[in-house]
Amino acid sequence: MAHFAKIDENNLVINVVTLNDSDMLDSENNPSETVGQNYLQTHNNWPSNLWIQTSYNTKENKHLLGGTPFRGNYAVVGGTWDNVNNIFLPEKPYSSWVKNTTEARWQSPIGDAPALTDEQLTAASYYAWDESNQNWVLTTV
Repeated sequence: MAHFAKIDENNLVINVVTLNDSDMLDSENNPSETVGQNYLQTHNNWPSNLWIQTSYNTKENKHLLGGTPFRGNYAVVGGTWDNVNNIFLPEKPYSSWVKNTTEARWQSPIGDAPALTDEQLTAASYYAWDESNQNWVLTTV
Protein backbone atom coordinates (compact mmCIF):
# COMPACT_ATOMS: atom_id res chain seq x y z
CA MET A 1 0.00 0.00 0.00
CA ALA A 2 1.14 3.49 -0.79
CA HIS A 3 0.00 6.69 0.88
CA PHE A 4 -0.53 10.03 -0.82
CA ALA A 5 -1.26 13.45 0.64
CA LYS A 6 -3.73 15.70 -1.13
CA ILE A 7 -2.48 19.26 -0.81
CA ASP A 8 -4.11 22.55 -1.68
CA GLU A 9 -2.59 25.49 -3.55
CA ASN A 10 -1.08 26.76 -0.27
CA ASN A 11 0.69 23.42 0.42
CA LEU A 12 -1.70 22.57 3.26
CA VAL A 13 -2.44 18.85 3.63
CA ILE A 14 -6.21 18.45 3.26
CA ASN A 15 -6.45 14.64 3.01
CA VAL A 16 -4.31 11.51 3.08
CA VAL A 17 -5.35 8.45 1.08
CA THR A 18 -4.17 4.89 0.62
CA LEU A 19 -3.54 3.57 -2.86
CA ASN A 20 -3.14 -0.07 -3.89
CA ASP A 21 0.37 -0.81 -5.12
CA SER A 22 -1.12 -2.16 -8.36
CA ASP A 23 -2.53 1.31 -9.10
CA MET A 24 0.91 2.86 -9.27
CA LEU A 25 2.82 0.43 -11.49
CA ASP A 26 4.46 1.74 -14.62
CA SER A 27 4.69 -0.15 -17.92
CA GLU A 28 7.60 -2.21 -16.55
CA ASN A 29 5.66 -3.09 -13.36
CA ASN A 30 7.77 -0.81 -11.18
CA PRO A 31 6.09 1.41 -8.56
CA SER A 32 5.96 5.00 -9.75
CA GLU A 33 4.82 8.06 -7.84
CA THR A 34 3.89 9.71 -11.14
CA VAL A 35 1.63 6.81 -12.12
CA GLY A 36 0.02 6.99 -8.67
CA GLN A 37 -0.48 10.74 -9.01
CA ASN A 38 -2.09 10.31 -12.43
CA TYR A 39 -4.35 7.56 -11.09
CA LEU A 40 -5.46 9.81 -8.23
CA GLN A 41 -6.08 12.73 -10.60
CA THR A 42 -8.23 10.54 -12.83
CA HIS A 43 -10.26 9.06 -9.97
CA ASN A 44 -10.48 12.07 -7.66
CA ASN A 45 -10.59 15.06 -10.01
CA TRP A 46 -7.63 16.73 -8.27
CA PRO A 47 -4.50 17.82 -10.18
CA SER A 48 -1.73 15.20 -10.17
CA ASN A 49 0.90 17.71 -9.00
CA LEU A 50 -1.12 18.18 -5.79
CA TRP A 51 -0.85 14.53 -4.79
CA ILE A 52 2.44 13.85 -2.97
CA GLN A 53 3.52 10.40 -1.84
CA THR A 54 4.23 10.05 1.89
CA SER A 55 5.65 7.31 4.11
CA TYR A 56 3.69 5.88 7.02
CA ASN A 57 7.01 4.78 8.57
CA THR A 58 8.80 8.14 8.65
CA LYS A 59 8.77 10.54 11.60
CA GLU A 60 11.08 13.52 12.20
CA ASN A 61 13.25 12.40 9.30
CA LYS A 62 13.83 8.93 10.76
CA HIS A 63 12.46 5.68 9.38
CA LEU A 64 10.70 3.86 12.22
CA LEU A 65 11.75 0.44 10.90
CA GLY A 66 15.37 1.34 10.21
CA GLY A 67 14.96 2.02 6.50
CA THR A 68 15.54 5.20 4.57
CA PRO A 69 13.36 8.11 5.74
CA PHE A 70 11.04 9.54 3.09
CA ARG A 71 9.93 13.16 3.05
CA GLY A 72 10.47 13.95 6.71
CA ASN A 73 7.16 12.78 8.18
CA TYR A 74 4.00 10.94 7.35
CA ALA A 75 1.65 13.64 6.10
CA VAL A 76 -1.23 14.61 8.40
CA VAL A 77 -4.32 16.69 7.70
CA GLY A 78 -3.56 20.25 8.81
CA GLY A 79 0.16 19.79 8.25
CA THR A 80 2.12 21.34 5.41
CA TRP A 81 4.14 20.25 2.43
CA ASP A 82 7.48 22.07 2.17
CA ASN A 83 8.31 21.62 -1.51
CA VAL A 84 11.64 23.47 -1.16
CA ASN A 85 12.96 20.98 1.39
CA ASN A 86 10.88 18.03 0.14
CA ILE A 87 9.36 17.31 3.58
CA PHE A 88 6.00 17.14 5.29
CA LEU A 89 5.64 18.97 8.59
CA PRO A 90 2.94 18.59 11.24
CA GLU A 91 0.81 21.58 12.15
CA LYS A 92 2.90 24.40 13.64
CA PRO A 93 2.25 24.28 17.41
CA TYR A 94 3.14 27.91 18.25
CA SER A 95 3.65 31.00 16.13
CA SER A 96 7.18 31.54 17.47
CA TRP A 97 8.44 28.07 16.59
CA VAL A 98 10.82 27.66 13.68
CA LYS A 99 11.28 24.97 11.08
CA ASN A 100 14.06 22.46 11.71
CA THR A 101 14.48 21.01 8.22
CA THR A 102 17.19 18.54 9.22
CA GLU A 103 14.83 16.79 11.63
CA ALA A 104 11.64 17.73 9.77
CA ARG A 105 9.94 19.24 12.82
CA TRP A 106 9.02 22.49 14.52
CA GLN A 107 11.32 23.68 17.29
CA SER A 108 11.00 26.38 19.93
CA PRO A 109 13.11 29.49 19.34
CA ILE A 110 15.25 28.59 22.37
CA GLY A 111 15.65 24.90 21.52
CA ASP A 112 14.23 21.74 22.99
CA ALA A 113 12.90 21.43 26.53
CA PRO A 114 15.51 20.60 29.19
CA ALA A 115 15.95 16.95 30.06
CA LEU A 116 13.96 15.75 33.06
CA THR A 117 15.78 14.40 36.10
CA ASP A 118 14.86 11.00 37.55
CA GLU A 119 13.12 12.81 40.41
CA GLN A 120 11.05 14.87 37.98
CA LEU A 121 10.12 11.75 36.02
CA THR A 122 9.02 10.01 39.20
CA ALA A 123 6.87 13.02 40.10
CA ALA A 124 5.20 12.86 36.64
CA SER A 125 6.60 16.25 35.66
CA TYR A 126 7.00 17.59 32.16
CA TYR A 127 8.02 20.78 30.42
CA ALA A 128 5.33 22.82 28.70
CA TRP A 129 6.00 25.67 26.30
CA ASP A 130 4.91 29.13 27.51
CA GLU A 131 4.39 31.09 24.30
CA SER A 132 3.85 34.48 25.98
CA ASN A 133 7.14 34.29 27.90
CA GLN A 134 9.02 32.29 25.26
CA ASN A 135 10.33 29.66 27.68
CA TRP A 136 9.84 26.13 29.00
CA VAL A 137 7.90 25.77 32.26
CA LEU A 138 8.25 22.71 34.47
CA THR A 139 4.81 21.35 35.29
CA THR A 140 3.82 18.50 37.58
CA VAL A 141 0.67 16.47 37.05
